[in-house]
Amino acid sequence: MARVTIIGGGPGGYEAALVAQQLGAEVTVVDRDGLGGSSVLTDCVPSKTLIATAELMSDMTLARDLGIHFRDHQGDPATELYADLELVNKRVKALALAQSSDIESRLSRRGIRIVKGTGRIDADKRQVVATRVEDGGEEAIENDAVLIATGARPRVLPTAQPDGERILTWEQVYDLDDLPSHMIVVGSGVTGVEFAGAYLNLGSQVTLVSSRDRVLPGEDADAATVLQDVLERQGMNILSKSRMESVTRSGDVVTVKLTDGREVTGSHCILALGSIPNTEGLGLEEAGIELDEGGFIRTDKVSRTSAYGVYAAGDCTGGFMLASTAAMAGRIAMRHFLGDAVIPMDLKEVAANVFTSPEIATVGYSQAQVDSGEVVAETLRLDLKGNPRAKMQGISDGFVKLISRPGTGVVIGGVVVGPRASELIHPIALAVSTGLTVDQIANTFTVYPSISGSTAEVARRLHHVE
Repeated sequence: MARVTIIGGGPGGYEAALVAQQLGAEVTVVDRDGLGGSSVLTDCVPSKTLIATAELMSDMTLARDLGIHFRDHQGDPATELYADLELVNKRVKALALAQSSDIESRLSRRGIRIVKGTGRIDADKRQVVATRVEDGGEEAIENDAVLIATGARPRVLPTAQPDGERILTWEQVYDLDDLPSHMIVVGSGVTGVEFAGAYLNLGSQVTLVSSRDRVLPGEDADAATVLQDVLERQGMNILSKSRMESVTRSGDVVTVKLTDGREVTGSHCILALGSIPNTEGLGLEEAGIELDEGGFIRTDKVSRTSAYGVYAAGDCTGGFMLASTAAMAGRIAMRHFLGDAVIPMDLKEVAANVFTSPEIATVGYSQAQVDSGEVVAETLRLDLKGNPRAKMQGISDGFVKLISRPGTGVVIGGVVVGPRASELIHPIALAVSTGLTVDQIANTFTVYPSISGSTAEVARRLHHVE
């Protein structure tokens, strides 16, 4: 029986453990903070739960346009809608802990051994040395293969140190009991924009500090422009081309100083400055495992590192830092090691989503790659404001875009901007991964009325008459 040791219990780790056990391996997971890792406990699950509440608040603003009004118990019109952040965060943390517990129970039922502690590789002895959390004792775990899935943590700067109370990383926001009166978010990437939008919809005044000329510089430009227009229309103050120099606190006031000398003051600040891989103290260099300049582990398309028998998955490897890619990389690693059929990771098939309001979902080649000439393709965008279902639901912002090969019509990319774009991107992702054409999409029935009808309509418009 092959012996597999997994260091880290996030999506890359626990999904790999389940696959390895299914394929007959003896599996040990060494995990420090709780099964599910930061994805479940401090990042993806908590943030999307918070965003779900904020999204409901946003939907309520449409109520009057749809003919819905509120009144109090005396029949007078209700004038205030508010979020009780203490209750919101209590629910957030409870859901995260419950999800972690569910994962641990699932692994335990499958006979997967869980060691609560930290691990490091002893390459000479082909062991993982685990240091237990409860008593500090060490245990040598022999193995035939190791998977490293230790994740990453928020990046901070010497001039912007979080205090956990008013200057916060995105992992620290769930201890707030009161809604910030003015939240300053530094960083306009996915994490920064998601939290900025969430607190705006929850009722905070929000200032977003962006070093670039628009929000979400790494996303589809059309999508980012739509989102920025929505956020500014809703009252967010977006400081474009503004770089943070320092963040300081004096009592209840947080001051963000910009490199051009301006200062922004608020009640709280979230630092969304990127991530640092958790790759220190693992014995990687001694084991001959190569890291890139940012400290991330280098892997190939089947999750192998440069050391024989050592694989890596998830945020510690950089790239697409998503729970879905971490889980897939972990599964691929175990299938490869244990001799099962395996399909190497293809990042062009990764569907990603920005959980803002509206959401932005993408897959495959991008508009920027088409515009630069990196790939030859046709693109077509159709705004949702003409979609019948969107009109019924009061949706005026968003679009569907398809990217296809000229001549063949094979779909190689797509973008959806709108409510539940994370759900609507799946048929486009399926088309990209299986090589479907725009005609095949166009000739597939869609429900009328539906938002997904816009995907079929874009495909019809991309049809070429021979």
